[in-house]
Parts: sequence; structure tokens; C-alpha cells
Amino acid sequence: MGRLNKHPINTKQSGFTLIEILVAMAIFALIAVGSVAMLTAVSAKNDLSDQRMQSLQAMQRAMLIIERDFLQMVPRKTRLEGEVSDTLVFAGRFAFESESDGLGFVRSGWHNPQLTLRRSTLQSVAYRTQNKELQRLYSTYVDNAIGFEPKVRVLLEGVESVSFEFLEKFDKKSFEWEEAKSVDELPIAVAIIIKSEVYGEIRREFKVRR
Repeated sequence: MGRLNKHPINTKQSGFTLIEILVAMAIFALIAVGSVAMLTAVSAKNDLSDQRMQSLQAMQRAMLIIERDFLQMVPRKTRLEGEVSDTLVFAGRFAFESESDGLGFVRSGWHNPQLTLRRSTLQSVAYRTQNKELQRLYSTYVDNAIGFEPKVRVLLEGVESVSFEFLEKFDKKSFEWEEAKSVDELPIAVAIIIKSEVYGEIRREFKVRR
């Protein structure tokens, strides 16, 4: 007869205890929460970057439009309420129903290839703020009928106010910017000061081709 094994075989299989399972579940839950939080933070950062990029692009487009208008300002008189005005540039507090400053003038260079459209290459434009928007007003014709409502294009949002300054005299020794007002001569240059909720105060200066 063979010898009996003095050490009996343990038929029980080792496994996880309830505490170990709970600890493992807690660890996986923490990892999942951390992963979701990280993905949320990355997504929010990307959204913020996209918003800032869109805001910057809008600002650049607005400045290009403003520069184009100011560079092509012309000494053209207009009719107001049916009467010819000697004023070339209209400016002032609440002008054009602005909630801050307003500015209006006539510009040239409005593209009309071979004069195919029934309008000139001149255009009346104005700038104002309403509802925290920087708006550009324009019309098809320089002289419009009484009661005419201009078209409105929103250039920027989140604008607290806008103001304008004129440079009317200049020499190499001294020059001084003055608060914009209605004038019967074109200024040498125009400055626009925009108070933005995103960028704070922005000032740009543009020379006028006289």
C-alpha cells in the first residue's frame, strides 16, 4: 500500500473579499470621474479658445471695414429732411440714435462694375452703438427720401460704448486730437475708441484721403 499524504489537499479556491471588491469599484469610479472631469475641462478650454478666435476675427473684420470707410471719406454734401446741408461729417453724442457717440459721412469706392446697378459709387454710412452692438448704417443712395430707414449691419457685439476724435490740424512739432463734432471740412484723420467687454478699450487711428 502506498503512503498516505500527510498534508491534505485544500480544495477551496481563493477569491476577492467583499471589501476588496468595494475598494476596486471605488478606485474605478474615481478614475472615471477624473477622466470625465479632464475631458470636460479640455472641451471647455477648446470652446473658450474658439470663442476668443471668433471674437478676434470679428474685431479684425470690423476694423477693416472701418478703415476702408474712413480712407474713402469724400467731401460730399447730403440732403437731410429734403434740405441740402453744408455739413460734410456728422458727429456727436447720441447722433444717429446712438447710445454713445455717432458718426456719419459719405464715402466713395462702392463697387459698381460698369455702372450696371442703378446707383453711384458713393455711399452714405454711419456708425453707432445700440444694444451693446457696434452698428454700421448705410443706404443705397446718398440723398434719400424723407423718412427713409437705413440698412443696419452689426460689426461687433459686446460693445459698451464708442467715441470718435478728429485730427484737424497737424504739423511736425505738434498736433492735437479733439472730440469729434459735425464739421464742414474733412478732418485729416479720425480716431475710433471702442470699449469692449472682451478686450477693454481699443483705439485705432485712420488717415483720411483729402
